[in-house]
Amino acid sequence: MSSESERELAELVPPAVAGDRRALHKLVSLIYPPVLRYCRARIGGGRHPTAEDVTQEICLAVSTSIGSYEDKGRPFMAYVYGIAFNKVTDAHRAMGRDHSNPTDEVPEVAGQGNPPEEFALVLDGSNRARALLDTLSDKARDIIILRVFVGLSAEETADIVGSTAGAVRVAQHRALAQLRKALSRSQEFD
Repeated sequence: MSSESERELAELVPPAVAGDRRALHKLVSLIYPPVLRYCRARIGGGRHPTAEDVTQEICLAVSTSIGSYEDKGRPFMAYVYGIAFNKVTDAHRAMGRDHSNPTDEVPEVAGQGNPPEEFALVLDGSNRARALLDTLSDKARDIIILRVFVGLSAEETADIVGSTAGAVRVAQHRALAQLRKALSRSQEFD
């Protein structure tokens, strides 16, 4: 999030907490893109619920709980990512239980978009990235996702994960080294 967006977000939170629907609508439109990036990194593509579904659930949860939000000196996005972490965890549980792939209609003709081979390659890459991220601890995975996929600074990430910027940088360095090792081991077996 840019510093301008952060300032705008900080200005929108108090009126949104007070019940201003326009401020809440604008606030949700500002948080949607970084939350979607976070969900895509944690969930990937081609699965149900999708990253977009979970992002909508997160935005709805923020909207319904904003009235009870209390400013505790941390960035508002720390509050949002706390909700996001819980919703993504719920989505992973649901994916573990549900092995169906429902559809409303069966198409009469083959898809007009990307060929199945291309879709499979993209999905495989997403699954490999997710599998590599799953080799990390929860905190290390969140730091990598927030720093690399979402693009937050070490300071912003530290506020969200409840750490210091220096500790975030060290954890990121160690996590990236662990990912490099895991990647080189997986390539030995390919």
